[in-house]
Amino acid sequence: MSDAAPVEDAAGPSKKALKKQQKEAEKASRKADAAQKQADEAKNEVDVSAGLYGVEPINQSQTKTNRVWTRIDELSAAKHTGKTVLLRARVHNTRGTGKQAFLVLRQRFVTLQGVIFVGPAVSKQMVKFVASLSKESFVDVEGTIVGVPTPIESCTLHDIELHVTKIFTVSSAMPRLPFSLDDATNVEPLEGVETTNSNSEPEDNLIRVGLDTRLDNRVIDLRTTTNQAIYRLQSAVCLLFREFLTSQNFIEIHSPKIIGTASESGANVFAVTYFKQQAYLAQSPQFYKQMAMCADFERVFEIAPVFRAEDSNTHRHLTEFVGLDLEMAFYEHYHEVLDMLDKLFVFIFKGLRDRYANEIKAVQRQFPVPEFKFLEPSLRITFKEGVAMLREAGIEMDDYDDLSTANEKLLGKLIKAKYDTDFYMLDKFPTAVRPFYTMPDPSDPNYSNSYDLFMRGEEILSGAQRVHDPVLLEERAKEKHIEISSIQPYVDAFKYGAPPHGGGGIGLERVLMLYLGLGNIRRTSMFPRDPKRVAP
Repeated sequence: MSDAAPVEDAAGPSKKALKKQQKEAEKASRKADAAQKQADEAKNEVDVSAGLYGVEPINQSQTKTNRVWTRIDELSAAKHTGKTVLLRARVHNTRGTGKQAFLVLRQRFVTLQGVIFVGPAVSKQMVKFVASLSKESFVDVEGTIVGVPTPIESCTLHDIELHVTKIFTVSSAMPRLPFSLDDATNVEPLEGVETTNSNSEPEDNLIRVGLDTRLDNRVIDLRTTTNQAIYRLQSAVCLLFREFLTSQNFIEIHSPKIIGTASESGANVFAVTYFKQQAYLAQSPQFYKQMAMCADFERVFEIAPVFRAEDSNTHRHLTEFVGLDLEMAFYEHYHEVLDMLDKLFVFIFKGLRDRYANEIKAVQRQFPVPEFKFLEPSLRITFKEGVAMLREAGIEMDDYDDLSTANEKLLGKLIKAKYDTDFYMLDKFPTAVRPFYTMPDPSDPNYSNSYDLFMRGEEILSGAQRVHDPVLLEERAKEKHIEISSIQPYVDAFKYGAPPHGGGGIGLERVLMLYLGLGNIRRTSMFPRDPKRVAP
């Protein structure tokens, strides 16, 4: 006879089947009784941690206390081991394992491990509460700093952890995030950018968050440790720019951003309705910087938004960016301005390297790009010398052509190979490719007293000696087919005496993108604006 399953006849299930059903029912009943008993015990169990955890009421500034708050980046094993601290942080991660729970606490780009164990003063309910906290919630945490024998590699602070004694939710985050912050900090390959691990195999199993998804959920994306570091570095560039120029007797000015005529006299302007007339968003503070020279300010700078209505969907163009502009009077030669720019950029590069090493390392963990290299003094070559290098590399171009983006990048590679620098100055551009207010070269009017500065083969500053003579200024404007009446207040400013002067305009986001080697300017614009994006 075969071992076939019992067959149910018309009378119903077999005795064997009935017996099996009875056993399953008894098992389910015992399981339900055990669960109910456990629930009753938990209900009747005294919570020894009552009052030490929970959800705080909404902060409406009800009270002020004398509690002392500590920042995670202030903590150290030497100073704080054994001490009780109080801090407010986001819950970066949680993990419960029975009678204990681990959580990673984050402030900006610094993280600390927290631990809680069931014990005489810590209930199971409190541990369960900690394990159930949603990621990105704000919590107030009190606990003791304890040294650890094994480094905690998953946190910024490797040698200490916080043994939690109190924890309260200040603001809960939704349980489901648009994407995981851990996924958003995975190492990313950058198209067209050299990396320090270019010879290793890419980790294809990693989840990576696309740039559009990041920008659509920018508030979440900006919380990553990488972005926290990037925007501290952006702030540092502005700080160093301002610090150096004020030490050189420059003063900061604030020019209007709603203007009556196009700054560069071109078509790439945003027109706005201004009561009963038309106005424009400023393409640069150029005219106003020069008018400040005519007003005897001698050395000025500005950090302000710049608007360009260019339908350019490239890795380095934005329709709104932050301009770092400067202008200065000189005595004999416009190279006095170039010398100032040389010292300025060396100061910025050194300041980033020496003062912000931790932030740079935080970015390099996700984007492993070679360290930015520069010379002191900076490399300076003429436009003609640059063209000669390109021709030696097989590029055909006219003497008076402007550099294409491809040729800029190639020249940057040639200069890096020859001089081992990522930063250089290109002097004496052709007159035909520069604005009307650029001073022509005295020995060859086909060239001009103008210059561009480059980082990793891409232009980050365009500048020149400006025409300060009103007669020559009008001549140059007419050569460029500019209607004098449209720029009359600007031209008139030079009719009462103006010093020789020059300067330049720098794109903040582009400088930072190229210094860090991030490959896309949207990574260094907090809320980027381009032809396809005006939100969030």
